[in-house]
Formats: sequence, structure tokens, C-alpha cells
Amino acid sequence: MAEPVALVALMADAALGWPAWLYARAGHPVGAFARLIGGCERWGNRPTLSTATRRLAGVATIALVVASGTSVAWLAEAAVRAVFGPAGWVAVALLAWPGLAQRSLNDHVLPVATALERGDLPAARAAVGRIVGRDVEQLDEAGVARAAIESLSESVCDGVAAPLFWLLLLGLPGLWAYKGINTADSLIGHREQRWRAFGWASARLDDLANLLPARLSGVLLCLAGGGGWRVMVRDARRHASPNAGWPEAAMAGALGIRLAGPIAYDGVVADKPWIGDGMREPGAREIKRALAVYRRACLMLWIVAGVVAWAR
Repeated sequence: MAEPVALVALMADAALGWPAWLYARAGHPVGAFARLIGGCERWGNRPTLSTATRRLAGVATIALVVASGTSVAWLAEAAVRAVFGPAGWVAVALLAWPGLAQRSLNDHVLPVATALERGDLPAARAAVGRIVGRDVEQLDEAGVARAAIESLSESVCDGVAAPLFWLLLLGLPGLWAYKGINTADSLIGHREQRWRAFGWASARLDDLANLLPARLSGVLLCLAGGGGWRVMVRDARRHASPNAGWPEAAMAGALGIRLAGPIAYDGVVADKPWIGDGMREPGAREIKRALAVYRRACLMLWIVAGVVAWAR
């Protein structure tokens, strides 16, 4: 059996998440990517620059982010293996741990369901507002539940499955290169006029990096939810993203509900198509069912990581 780096990293993340005390004292590794991207954006995305120049600067930015993530991870792995010898793989697993977000996703979504269960809609809006970018002030109970379930299902890919995929395929450098790409996409990979040129390369590279993991995430959610295949295949392409629709449609199908639909961003309503079937409006019960499906999908990823280590 090869070193079970990925399996131990998944276990550490599930057990500990990223503790608040550690975040308060040291932040999170993706914060370094955010600072690097912010600095590049201030330099290369000035309104006075031409569209072509800003696009070229965006290409240089994502190249720098990927090179930084890859090289720092490679050097860190080489260092811990040199220091700890045969036991160095345990330290490598701990270096991979912050790149996964199983526990964090669960801990951010669960309070939304808890608030809805006790009838506290303002608290539920506040909780879901911490994990989504849409306007939450006017959301009713069903709108809050949909937002939480959509965020959870999409994050199965970029928070767990995709980092694990690249860790298994390319090791620690692969995982941290992916985290850099995904962080760049979340910060600058937007379609608004300010970001369109500068963030173009980051958005396209993120689409490519998530191409297989997103579809694998959808399959896992259908398996974990005991269904949803028809809805996933039919509705995945209704999403604006070429990837996010797969786990979202899979979750909608598994739960027998509709997700997406009209959503407001900064006071402007986007008339998004519905994903899924069913006229029953979701609530706290459906959020908890989604979390149960999510946890089973994560367990399946543990099995995949264990099998890959054994097969090697």
C-alpha cells in the first residue's frame, strides 16, 4: 500500500476543519493567494489600460498564482520528507489538510437549517448570507433553503472533490495549484465589466480544472442520494457554469426539489432557469437531507482515497 496521504488529509479535515483559533492566529493558506491576486489586480487591471493589456496581465497573474502554489508545495513537501524521513508522508498529509473543506461546508450550512427550525428567519438569512453572494434580505424560507442547498452542492466539487482529485493525480503541488486557480476564479473570474478581461484566464482555467471533478461530484451525489440521475443529465447544462450545474442538478434530483430560479444580485434580479422537479418548497428538512447526502458522498471519497492508496 502506498502512503495514504489523501485519506489522512480527509480524516484530519473531517475531524478538525480549520479551527477558529488557528484562523484567528494564522489565517488560512488561501489568504496568501488572495493577497497575491489582489496585488496583481491593482497593478494589471487599471481602467487606463487597454482590454488586451488587462487580459494579458490576467494571464500573467494566473500563471504566477499556479507557479507559486506549485513551487511552495513542492519545496514544503521536499523539506518535511527530508526532516522526517519515512514518516514524512504524515506531514505531507497535514500540509494537504487545509486544502480540503468537508468540515467547513457542513459547519457553515448546518446553522441555516437550525435557524429555520426554530423559526428565526432573520438568523437564517444572516447565516446563508455568509456562504452565498446573492441578496438575502428579502429571501423567504424556501429561498434561504435553496441558497444553502445550492451552495453546498456546488461546493462538493470545488471544496472537496476537485482538491482531492488533483491531490491524487499530481500530489501536494497539484492540490495547491488547484486551490490557487479556484481562489483566483472566485476573486476575479467574473463577467462584470471590471473583471471580464483581467479575470478571463482565471475563469477559463478554473472551468478546465473542474471539468472532470464536477461530473464526478454529480455521480457521487446521485449515488449518495439514491437517485437524481435523470435530473442531473437533463438539467446540468441549464446552469450558467459549465461545471456547477452537475452537482447542483444531482442534488436537486436526489432531494426531489427545484433549485436556482430567479435570484437577485446587488438589487438586480437574474432570471435563471429552474433546475430539478417538484413543487414542494424546501425548508430546514431539505437542508438536513442535503447535508446527509453530502456526508455520504464525502465518505465515498474516503473510500476512493483508500482504494487509490492500496492500488498503488
